[in-house]
Amino acid sequence: MTHSDLAAIVLAAGQGTRMRSRRPKVAHPLAGRPLLGHVLDTLDALGAGRRVVVVGPDMPEVQAIAAPAPTVEQAERLGTAHATLQARPALDDPPGTVLILYGDTPLIRPDTLRAMVDARAEAALVVLGFRAADPTGYGRLVTGADGGLDAIVEHKDASEAQRAITLCNSGVMAVDGRLLFPLLERVGNDNAKGEYYLTDIVALARADGHRCAVVEGNEAEMLGINDRAQLAAAERVVQDRLRAAAMAGGVTMTDPASVFLSMDTRFGQDVSVGPFCVFGPGVTLGDDVEIKGFCHFEGCEVAAGAVLGPYARLRPAAIVGEGAHIGNFVEVKKATVEAGAKVNHLTYIGDARVGAKANVGAGTITCNYDGFGKYHTDIGAGAFIGSNSALVAPVKIGDGAIIGAGSAITKDVPADALALTRAPQTTKERWAAMFRTHMKRLTGKG
Repeated sequence: MTHSDLAAIVLAAGQGTRMRSRRPKVAHPLAGRPLLGHVLDTLDALGAGRRVVVVGPDMPEVQAIAAPAPTVEQAERLGTAHATLQARPALDDPPGTVLILYGDTPLIRPDTLRAMVDARAEAALVVLGFRAADPTGYGRLVTGADGGLDAIVEHKDASEAQRAITLCNSGVMAVDGRLLFPLLERVGNDNAKGEYYLTDIVALARADGHRCAVVEGNEAEMLGINDRAQLAAAERVVQDRLRAAAMAGGVTMTDPASVFLSMDTRFGQDVSVGPFCVFGPGVTLGDDVEIKGFCHFEGCEVAAGAVLGPYARLRPAAIVGEGAHIGNFVEVKKATVEAGAKVNHLTYIGDARVGAKANVGAGTITCNYDGFGKYHTDIGAGAFIGSNSALVAPVKIGDGAIIGAGSAITKDVPADALALTRAPQTTKERWAAMFRTHMKRLTGKG
């Protein structure tokens, strides 16, 4: 559900020099999703009907993340008020409330923003604050006797009494849409940095007789990401949230702290996950799936009752059918392993289909790449592939066929046939004993 009376401006023009990266800061991934993507997802959950993302020059990657939301460019980085003002062409008819958010602050929950929107009904401007364990460096929110916001005072400008205030400014605001751009136009840059600060609109609104208010959020939600250490700190917060949600939904985790999820990981009920498993983006698991330790999955789908691992790897476009087994040191890529099939040991299945109840022996590989193209291997239902076999694609193994261990199969095998390519075995009686005697005489050893 969207709110036509609510819009958002997301400031995402910063390059993030402290990240030491060629990638724009808001494009860095957090639990498999860009920082900016988290903010936009929160707006989706909130139901914000319109949003505009302010980007810097030459940021096609950020524009792609923002799509389909429109973007506007801040050609010169002259401060947060200047950045917000760039959104005016895209919001020429602002709704009742405009949220101003930051693309590098991805942890704020929808409920927190909803509380700000609700509070905006009684105030022209609402600032999101938090109680900092260490407020050093943060702007302080000075409130009046009625609980309203009187001023935002930067740390360097604060008196001793004001520095004792623990209520700090997050920078996130909800503003009356009719007032936002007229207030921004009046912001000056008479300060040490010569920048136009968004926080100055609080004093301007107060001077015009408008009420301003504060809504408090949790400090952990306000973490802004400016470097790799803060990115890692945010990852810990998000992973804790995701693990807690998964377990609340019916997932058993032997060692939750060693399991890493993505924002879009989807679990059925009664899934069990062993230690040291990683779920990259795009993983969906059905009910009663058992995942043993040290597995790595991305872009795959696993049906109910399947058993995977330990040390299994599912790569993009892997589909594992109901009750199938993918065992230790098995890699599956762009392949379907159908219901009840077993691929249990030291095997690579790529660009292939493994039919229902087929059994693929240890050390088997589908040879799907010749250095130029990828080719498909089709293994029929109930087929038995002997250990250490190489299936050279394109090739089809018929239903119920048997491939002898150690074979290199280059031609199609009919259903229920036996195919093998071993050379005949040669045995020479007592040859090993004679060899050892000869070598001892030759070398003088033993």
